[in-house]
Amino acid sequence: MQKYDLIVVGAGNLGAFHAYHALKLGKKVLLLERDSAPKEATVRNFGQIVPSGQSLNDWFGYGRKSLKIYNEIQSKTDITVRKNGSYYLASDEDELMLLVESAYLFAERDYKAKLLTAKDCLKKVDGLRKNYALGGLYFSKELSVEPRQMIHLVIKFMVEYMGLEYRNNTTVIDCQPRADLSVVVTADNQKIFAEKVVICNGYDFKVLFPTVFSESNMSICKLQMLQTHPQHKLELPGNILTGLSIRRYDSFKSCNSYKSIKKTEFHKQYDSFGIHILFKQAQNGSIIIGDSHEYTDINENSKLDFGTNNGINELILSEAKRILNLPNWIIDTCWNGYYAKTKDDTIFEYNIDQKIFVATGIGGKGMTTAPGYAKESIENIFEQY
Repeated sequence: MQKYDLIVVGAGNLGAFHAYHALKLGKKVLLLERDSAPKEATVRNFGQIVPSGQSLNDWFGYGRKSLKIYNEIQSKTDITVRKNGSYYLASDEDELMLLVESAYLFAERDYKAKLLTAKDCLKKVDGLRKNYALGGLYFSKELSVEPRQMIHLVIKFMVEYMGLEYRNNTTVIDCQPRADLSVVVTADNQKIFAEKVVICNGYDFKVLFPTVFSESNMSICKLQMLQTHPQHKLELPGNILTGLSIRRYDSFKSCNSYKSIKKTEFHKQYDSFGIHILFKQAQNGSIIIGDSHEYTDINENSKLDFGTNNGINELILSEAKRILNLPNWIIDTCWNGYYAKTKDDTIFEYNIDQKIFVATGIGGKGMTTAPGYAKESIENIFEQY
């Protein structure tokens, strides 16, 4: 009989870091992945680790813990972590006021932030157009990673140095609690037993516990992103977040002036597709640009078209060109990404007999907050039950 202290179903960021923290507690861990490698939201994002954008009452704290965890692993092996900071650029007086107010909120939380003048922004951000930024806010401790590489390197590290057992191309079709242990059944009819099971299944809700998920009131989000040809004559300093991001991110909703900021027809047009503009330079010099957000109920996921909407890409590029002056705007690739999210922007948690624990629907904040959230989750699973 194959027996483990913990089986984790799903090797994306959320699942892999549950495995990581259980290994640190000395547990025998099996990580299962249905595909040959994680290929959903964990690898289809900017790779920006930005606690500064998270809700200050909860997810900001998980983000701060995640910074420490990423740095801890990077100190032992290269997982592509770069300590290059985050820059928020305000395009109007309302956005600038949010940055000024938020600087005080972050200071109260002992999280270092530096206000920038318009001249500072031009000096710091290569290619920034002179008439865009009225000012900015800089977070020196924030990180970036290469999203298409990072999680694979973390898993490799856990296998080689922490004793993780990892099986890819393994689809779990059933999971049930028993008297002493839980049993996980795979598509090839293997039965694997564990004291605890954690299910981090992304937005795949049709196989395991479909009734639970159909009643969960979660949404599926489709996003679109683009990546330019390598820009060898330009070097961005870190994560670049712009005026539309300031208006969208949860941390700025804590500012007193947030409810009074003005929305023009321009803002409404971009809001209709959930578009805000981020930039991140990959290690090969290309610039990742995005993104958009379209939503539907998890029981109606077919309503999200599988194609790429050129109209959305044109809106993204139009605003991107208003912000940066790139040496060239050749787009090498564009793609869709999908993730699940709760209606209240928290996370969907569900447990069965204190043996099987579901954690999914973390939304677009998984890259920033999953390592910190998973640490607390594992501690609760093994200390409380």
